[in-house]
Amino acid sequence: MPGNHFSSIPMVDLQEELALIREPVLEAVTEVLDSGDYILGEKGEKLEKLTAQYVGASYSIGVASGTDALQLSLEALDIGPGDDVITTPFTFFATAGTIAKTGARPVFVDIEEETYNIDPSKIEEVITQNTKAIIVVHLYGKATNMNTIMKIAREHNLFVIEDACQAIGTEYDGKRVGSIGDIGCFSFFPSKNLGAFGDAGLVTANDRKLYEKIFQLRNHGSSEKYHHSLIGMNSRLDEIQAAILLVKLYYLDIFLHKRKEAANIYTENLKDLVKTPPIASSREHTFHQYCIESDKRDELALDLESNGIDSAIYYPIPLHLQPVFDYLHYKQGDFPIAEKVAERILALPISPTLSFQKQDYIITTIRRFLENNG
Repeated sequence: MPGNHFSSIPMVDLQEELALIREPVLEAVTEVLDSGDYILGEKGEKLEKLTAQYVGASYSIGVASGTDALQLSLEALDIGPGDDVITTPFTFFATAGTIAKTGARPVFVDIEEETYNIDPSKIEEVITQNTKAIIVVHLYGKATNMNTIMKIAREHNLFVIEDACQAIGTEYDGKRVGSIGDIGCFSFFPSKNLGAFGDAGLVTANDRKLYEKIFQLRNHGSSEKYHHSLIGMNSRLDEIQAAILLVKLYYLDIFLHKRKEAANIYTENLKDLVKTPPIASSREHTFHQYCIESDKRDELALDLESNGIDSAIYYPIPLHLQPVFDYLHYKQGDFPIAEKVAERILALPISPTLSFQKQDYIITTIRRFLENNG
């Protein structure tokens, strides 16, 4: 790797991040181990209280994963067979997979070319008497146009679930995502902007009845031990993960600021060669991923790999073209923007610990390849 004095540059360096907060993390984990209280304890309750305050929601419920957060939200809204749920085809599989798991039908709507989020102007075209809800995805940390979507939802008496699994801390029109729709869903997968040391997730809500229902559903439908009023599931956020997340929540805004700084540097140095994401003056984008578009995406990814730089494609196959959804009878060409972006998108390394030297090397490598292969 000529000119590269780095062994490798990962998408997100969790070891470097841990090095910054190792002592408070170990102290927090030790407290849990010494307490012998591992499930639904004080750490989890404190995390729920602080995350509700942070997001700006009335209630917060810790769960086992972002996928479970989506599943529990759909179940709490009584969505099931015979119902349609509108969402985007350009997102992680869980968004639509959880809809299908309830027995409801995912109904896809194409995305906006600039934001990669669901295009609100196309939503009303697919609303029918079977439509029950809309799941919006704040993809890569970029806020969706919630004012328009909420207006559509209210006019048609639809629920809105915010899939904010990549977007904790993202703001829209003075509010943080997860507090705007009926329910917000978050993932604390280790690589997320607020990541646990394993799987973990969160549901937020403003309606007390919804909160109480999700609270029961995550614990086998029980609010009192051995008394079950619902068929729920085991989706409890454990105390060790809660303790770790409490420590990392303290640093979250600092880490989000560092991500935005890195995004600004990428955009300033690459915008003349590739399509770069929009960067607002506010925190409308928290850059869980920093994605560029290029006609030479695959060749560029190989060149980066040969120079010790990781990259990733989020996502190579839009959901409407996944074999598991063949029964929905979508076909190539149905959502042209999502399909086009899937062929061009490339995520670059970004994290709060990405050094200027490493980022400069990434930028130099990209520019050299594209200028020599234009």
